[in-house]
Amino acid sequence: MSDQPAPADTTARQQLEPAAADGLRAYAARTRENADQLAAVLEDIAANGLPAMEDCTPWEELREAHLARLAAQRPAVA
Repeated sequence: MSDQPAPADTTARQQLEPAAADGLRAYAARTRENADQLAAVLEDIAANGLPAMEDCTPWEELREAHLARLAAQRPAVA
C-alpha cells in the first residue's frame, strides 16, 4: 500500500463531514498499525523460525478469550 493519496478522478467527489473524515483516518491508522504488527511477526518467523510449542497459545484459547471480550462489549438482551 502507498501513503500517496489516490489520484483525483475527473468526476466531482462528495466531501465527508469533518468528524467522518477524522474517523476514517483513525480507522486507516489502526489498520496500518495492525498490518505493521503482522509484518513484524512474519519477518521474525522468517528470520528465526517458528516459536517453540511451549511458548504458543492454542488458537482455541485465543478464540474463547476473543468471544468473551465481544460478549462483554454487547449488552445482554432480556
